[in-house]
Amino acid sequence: MKKKVEILSPAKNLIQGIAAINAGADAVYIGAPQFGARSNATNSIEDVAELVKYAHLFKAQVFVVVNTILYDNELEDCKELIHTLYEIGVDALIVQDMAIMEMDLPPIVIHASTQANNRDPKHVKFLADAGMKRVVLARELNLDQIKDIHTATDVELEFFVSGALCVSFSGNCYMSIANGERSANRGSCAQNCRLPYNLIDGKGETLISNSHLLSIKDLDLSEQLPNLVEAGITSFKIEGRLKDMVYVKNNTSYLRKKLDAFLENNESYKKASSGRTFYTFDAEMDRSFNRGYTDYFVNKRSQKIGSWETPKSQGQLIGRVIETKSNGYLIENSELLNNGDGLYFINENGEADGAQINIIVNDIVVPNTFRPLKPGTIIYRNSDANFNKLLERDDSAVRKIGVKLVFSETANGFQLLAIDEDGHQSVSNFESAKELAKSEDSTIPNIKKNLSKTGNTPFIVDDIHVDFSSNWFLPISKINDIRRLVLEQLIDIRVNEYHREEYQITKTDHPYPVSQLDFTYNVANKLAREFYKRHGVTEIEKAFELQWDPGKSRVMTTKYCVKYELGKCWRYNKDTMGEKLIEPLTLKHGENEYKLKFNCKPCEMEIWEKDAELVFEEEE
Repeated sequence: MKKKVEILSPAKNLIQGIAAINAGADAVYIGAPQFGARSNATNSIEDVAELVKYAHLFKAQVFVVVNTILYDNELEDCKELIHTLYEIGVDALIVQDMAIMEMDLPPIVIHASTQANNRDPKHVKFLADAGMKRVVLARELNLDQIKDIHTATDVELEFFVSGALCVSFSGNCYMSIANGERSANRGSCAQNCRLPYNLIDGKGETLISNSHLLSIKDLDLSEQLPNLVEAGITSFKIEGRLKDMVYVKNNTSYLRKKLDAFLENNESYKKASSGRTFYTFDAEMDRSFNRGYTDYFVNKRSQKIGSWETPKSQGQLIGRVIETKSNGYLIENSELLNNGDGLYFINENGEADGAQINIIVNDIVVPNTFRPLKPGTIIYRNSDANFNKLLERDDSAVRKIGVKLVFSETANGFQLLAIDEDGHQSVSNFESAKELAKSEDSTIPNIKKNLSKTGNTPFIVDDIHVDFSSNWFLPISKINDIRRLVLEQLIDIRVNEYHREEYQITKTDHPYPVSQLDFTYNVANKLAREFYKRHGVTEIEKAFELQWDPGKSRVMTTKYCVKYELGKCWRYNKDTMGEKLIEPLTLKHGENEYKLKFNCKPCEMEIWEKDAELVFEEEE
């Protein structure tokens, strides 16, 4: 049997969820009224229920994120929410807090959020043995590490393949809460990593000023889909529950086409949902929000990944400035540009800058705000006005389910049978006196023409068979009525016959891979403590949010490395690094200061608050 692989798209709201499905998503993930890790992307139960019904029409799934850490006074509300989500037909929950595994739950499928920091084969196998049906892997993993996890367990594996990257190990960033009581693990990340910093060495000298030193490029693994499938990934996830409609439709469409090309004539894998999408645009990921792209660490550390100029969108490369005129620019490939487009460039001060095109006259691009640019300045388009208008239209991506129609005569009239691509059937009859056509011309072509008019229904007719014993005449209105009725019935049949996988969590007691948990395990309530204790954990530190020591805490651990970005890594830049940096290196933004600690053996960087006392390793 062929294994299903899916494109999983973000849904900020009902409208964008429907748009993602229309653009080709096999599944969408969305926030409920509470407990999602994006507090600005919540949705009513009614909207989630409507999305579920629409998705199931195409055999697409809806996953709801319940991936914040929970406090004791929230446990009962969370359990009630989960029961409600089950009742409205949600396919699975994406969770971080192990308290949920202790609750009296309905038989709903549970996925482990990437916020649970799923990097280790033993940890992932533990979650699978505890009843998790899918694990969302940490973004920092490379192909070999993914293969090791897949070898350790047959649990479904999900992996981010496009969108913004958290610079920290997911679930282990505490910069936001340490600086203003906005917890990333509670859905309110303040994105301190996207702020500008000064880099100061151990002598107090400023090495770099006002640069976004923790901001990294966006992820694009679209060329890696075959390799990821081979490594064991079956769900390809797009980041972006706060992104706009253009981003969601563009990225979903682009990855849909990439995956379909891989699946074509593939004997081992198949698409995870039904229908096919018809597009009025050519998807290109750099035409929607992006900070430039990286493959991150999927092929191990091989390139710089920082986006230091700005955390804002860079967009699509256009070309270089050839010449600056009195009120505009002569730009390479300016024929790609349109009135209203947004431009991005680095100005003469080395700062990220931009302008909007007012008009293009005789190949001169005239911005709304003119500033001189040197010839050679690279121009990007970070807002494509025409592309945006096109994608905002509902008909730019239309999804249809293939049907076969069989129109035949009965003893007392006629019958229409519809069989869709998944084998669901709808049939209707109407009584009618048999009347031969006055013309000798066959009526069948005209009947087929009218039966094929599916209009705004989710169906497209792939085949029509008309089985008549004679050249019967039928009013067009009768044909249209029975076609409309049969297809409306088929919609209800598909939704009602949708099969939702269910799984009842039962309490387990197999040993957790470690016996002591520090604050990075985010244990913030009594049920999570009970879960870990039953699985053999003897010491459990409280979550950071409940006990941090202001000024002295470790607020981030990351695979990203400032030394590597500067070409000062003894492992990778040994022959070219020149003089060693004088440590400790410090990041400073306003009154906030952070010390950097480099753990070279695991190739990781830690970020500590300014009053922390650090012990530094000797470089080899």
